[in-house]
Amino acid sequence: MTPTLTVGMIGYNFMGRAHSNAWRQAPHFFDLPAKIEMKTLCGRCAPAVEKAAERLGWAEARTDWRAVVEDPDIDIIDISTPNDTHAPIAIAAAEAGKAVLCEKPLGMNLPECEAMTAAVERANVVNMVCHNYRRIPAVALAKRMIDDGMLGERIYHYRARYAQDWLADPDFPINWRLRSEFAGSGANGDINAHIVDLGRYLVGEFAEVCGVMETFVKERPQGTVTVDDAVSFIGRFRNGAVANLEATRFARGRKNTIALEINGSGGSLAFDFEDMNRLRFYDAGDPPQARGFRDILVTESVHPYIGAWWPPGHIIGYEHTFVHTFADFIKAVVEGSSVQPVFADGLENERVLSAVQESARRKIWITVDSTKK
Repeated sequence: MTPTLTVGMIGYNFMGRAHSNAWRQAPHFFDLPAKIEMKTLCGRCAPAVEKAAERLGWAEARTDWRAVVEDPDIDIIDISTPNDTHAPIAIAAAEAGKAVLCEKPLGMNLPECEAMTAAVERANVVNMVCHNYRRIPAVALAKRMIDDGMLGERIYHYRARYAQDWLADPDFPINWRLRSEFAGSGANGDINAHIVDLGRYLVGEFAEVCGVMETFVKERPQGTVTVDDAVSFIGRFRNGAVANLEATRFARGRKNTIALEINGSGGSLAFDFEDMNRLRFYDAGDPPQARGFRDILVTESVHPYIGAWWPPGHIIGYEHTFVHTFADFIKAVVEGSSVQPVFADGLENERVLSAVQESARRKIWITVDSTKK
């Protein structure tokens, strides 16, 4: 008999909508070892959360996240709230014996991330940080190709840029993402976290970093900005590869660009999220007359996750990355196994982000103090 996993989700706006869609869709497209019951949606404003629950497919709405965490009928807690509430909810959920899925960044700062990781490890509950970009089929294929040695024995370069422009208008009003007491940091924790995580996923652990951060518009309608608008850093990985990363919310014309290039001793890979179904590959082993970047349209059933979807050439989109993430998480909850990236990965990401922030403040190179082997 197929078991049922009951979910309680805290938060219902942008990420809440994406997560709700994934909980609904994953059982319809993936052969999962459990059924999913979307039991409780939680938010602070009763009328708004009740409306969201009805629209997004949740059975009930609540305004007290503690009641959701303490509900004995709930197996999974999904956290898609502003950053300042991640730690208390996740720690309470772990102590209640729930499996925990948490949006990125894991916490507001290093102490919070350490406490959250310790809590899930102490409780021995299945845990995951929702870095959905790891599960873009083209990115997962890049990981497979690197692991198979298709870029050669050594990786030389990891270049990554995450660029948006939603803050470029100085009259854009203040919101929680621009206030350090709610967000922790700006572009660093919001979008740099993604390309740091992808660097760790694809290349390896960071060894040292040297960064710069800037707040271009310090005063906005309705308040003062207390986080960074843009961050850039160079660095080295433990395996000797060098890194060059930039994250900005001030790049006019760039809506959600995630551009990656990885150069190895035997070839290169390039990817841009704005063309997310395509991976570009250069093979140095090709004969000279045939060398050049080739396009791989990642829509074949042999490609990661694609077999669950459409015939070749029928592309998928942003929302599918969450479905892939949740499908893997559901399998892990049933099996009681680990599923990457775990909270410990969120902690390692924060070690890098904190080192970049310290480097920018002190204007020196900073060693990434990692416990990960």
